[in-house]
Amino acid sequence: MPTTVPRRTAPTARGRRGPGWVPKQHGAWAMLAVPVVVGAALAGPTWRHALLLVAWLVAYLAFHAAGLWLKASRRPRYLPPVRAYGALTGILGVALVASSPGLLWWAPIYGALLAVSLLCSARRADRSWLNDGVTVVAAMLMTVVSAGLGSSGPLPGADDPRAWAATGLLAAYFLGTVPYVKSLIRDRDDPRVLAVSVVFHAALLVGAVAGAVLAVPEGWGVRGLGGSILLVAVAAALLARAVLVPRRRPWPSAKAIGLGETAATVVVMVVVLAVV
Repeated sequence: MPTTVPRRTAPTARGRRGPGWVPKQHGAWAMLAVPVVVGAALAGPTWRHALLLVAWLVAYLAFHAAGLWLKASRRPRYLPPVRAYGALTGILGVALVASSPGLLWWAPIYGALLAVSLLCSARRADRSWLNDGVTVVAAMLMTVVSAGLGSSGPLPGADDPRAWAATGLLAAYFLGTVPYVKSLIRDRDDPRVLAVSVVFHAALLVGAVAGAVLAVPEGWGVRGLGGSILLVAVAAALLARAVLVPRRRPWPSAKAIGLGETAATVVVMVVVLAVV
């Protein structure tokens, strides 16, 4: 009796795709885009902001691919996305600097942050607290960069107090996502990481409450008091999330965590724009 040999199906496009082309960090895109959007909203959006956002996102793709290549001991199969994204980043970067030459003032700062992060990748410490903190700082500074886009002075945007206030608020939120996400994925069985996440978010709530109390005697006005109350509400919600979500069973998937981070980031972005 003849047997039927199972027909081999052709590999999908995703199966043929080499490593490094598509990042798996679902929540990273919101962290990258929000600072640029907030800075553009503060300064008044122009076509330069669209170019900045595209260049920044492509630069992240190049950065991610380069990090994987270094982590994999520079294996050749990891190199194609580094070349492709690197070349595209260079083209977009030249166009961006040509439209806003003042951006070159930020180059040494971002160069230093990039060097630290790539060194972490080369040492296979890309998931370390240091690298996570450096990437958050780099992303949050884009709020100031975006707010000063088109200016020609040293470190354009650095003289804008609203941009720095927005940067501080966004940084407080995104730095809190570092221990929070770790408590859900890689370090979910480590009670110390959960404790760090809860304590950090509790400190944010205390700071928000203190800001609300100080808003009245300092005469910030309705917007100041209303904004402070919004910050308290958001900080309380983030603390509740840090306490309750890690207790869920079964554990949420990485995709669900990323989507949740995206939703929370949108809320934080709206609140930041309302209070600064």
